[in-house]
Amino acid sequence: MHIATCVWQEKAAGGMGGAAVGGGEWGAAGARARAVAALGVAGCALNCAVSFVVFSALDVLDVLLCLVYKLVDYAVDAEWKSCYCAAAASGSAGTRRVQATAAAPAAGPKVVRLSSASSSAKLQLEDVSDTLYVRPSLLADGTRTYIHAAPALTVSPAIAELIRGKMDRPRRPPRQAPCWSDCDCKVCHAWSGSPASSSHLYVHVQAPPPASEAPVETEDVVFIHGFISSSVFWTETVFPAFSPSARSHYRMFAVDLLGFGRSPKPAESLYTLREHVEMIERSVLRRYRLGSFHVVAHSLGSVLALALAVRHPAAVKSLTLLAPPYFPVPESVSAAGAGAAAQYVMRKVAPRRVWPPIAFGGSMACWYEHVSRTICLTICRHHRVWDRLFRIFTRNRVRTFLIEAFMCHTHNAAWHTLHNIICGSAARMDAYLDVVAHQLSCKVALFHGRDDELLPVDCTLAAGLRVPRARVTVYDRKDHITIVVGQEKLFAAELEAIWRAD
Repeated sequence: MHIATCVWQEKAAGGMGGAAVGGGEWGAAGARARAVAALGVAGCALNCAVSFVVFSALDVLDVLLCLVYKLVDYAVDAEWKSCYCAAAASGSAGTRRVQATAAAPAAGPKVVRLSSASSSAKLQLEDVSDTLYVRPSLLADGTRTYIHAAPALTVSPAIAELIRGKMDRPRRPPRQAPCWSDCDCKVCHAWSGSPASSSHLYVHVQAPPPASEAPVETEDVVFIHGFISSSVFWTETVFPAFSPSARSHYRMFAVDLLGFGRSPKPAESLYTLREHVEMIERSVLRRYRLGSFHVVAHSLGSVLALALAVRHPAAVKSLTLLAPPYFPVPESVSAAGAGAAAQYVMRKVAPRRVWPPIAFGGSMACWYEHVSRTICLTICRHHRVWDRLFRIFTRNRVRTFLIEAFMCHTHNAAWHTLHNIICGSAARMDAYLDVVAHQLSCKVALFHGRDDELLPVDCTLAAGLRVPRARVTVYDRKDHITIVVGQEKLFAAELEAIWRAD
């Protein structure tokens, strides 16, 4: 692993060089260090105490919101809508039990067996994450381990019926009318205009202008955004920052992932890794006939980029990942099965802490199905109102493209994508990175912001160790978003250098 920036080592060396100061100054520095350490311990204790109270209250609130939404859904849509609130339980004697058994890695996706005294059926889950329906309350989580003793899991019949209903439903055009709690504006619902739009992702294409002289040989680049984002994360930042030479040599494709931005948002989808990757293949690789291509991906999109590279090893020319959500799963956890690995990563991504704020937001989005739906109802459904308020507040002096990037999605899409991609892919990430390291010859570049509070820099460093030839760049004073936003020209130049060196 080649680390392009290693500022923390320089700072450590500077600190060691200062050890020759006088004894009085050394004693004062030691006292300050002890005071800072004491404040840190007190802050952690306060964070834990406040977090326990807040998330215990959210456990209760989510149950109440479940009842409220069921009543409102029935009143508006005249049907009871299932949810994942029913906790995993080993049904009592005489009741129908649903057992989810994790298949071996080479055997394909998990299989759920529905068995009772009178009937038996089999249901394939298509890579559905266990974290969708196993999210114990904070109090219950503190009194038991989340590592399963065996790669088997018993889930409630309601959950199995919910998943089976989504998967066994006959193929049909996606539902055109949005749910009452989702936005119905022209941006969020642009996909409902025609059958062609509903079967393909929205793709922003920036192609070289027609050559007046001899045609120039071009290369293709696929850009994949992260969680609760869209293609504008790329098109409004690095796309305008590319040099004229890059614009004339590269055909660039920025996709809106399934359920986000202007892409289809089918209510019946489970938004699994398989669905996301196949939609990218159908909407970009096959539609535009890409034989070889570079890939640039941010955050959650890095998981999809790795899966795409594994499926098309000969086609990928370079792989650039920004803040990949890679949490190495300990062997003791991975030995317990994919479900245990998913639970481990969920607790890493969403630690149920009120501080820092981004961890608080992530925890609410990951642990509480109905609280997160309320957030989507408040923010995403009314993103046009927030956009207008922001323009008034800033007097149109600040660009508002990030509002479209972060607020144009449905709760159904965000909820399933978060669990099925980030948590559900935990058991696959090591295998993906090993394939990139040993079977692909493309150039690999990893970027991370040192101040990223959502995904720690250790994620990228661990991925770099897994792929020894990867070039790792760590930006100081940059976080999950400002790794691109605010330094567009610098990052565009980095990408051009990567593509030229391929």
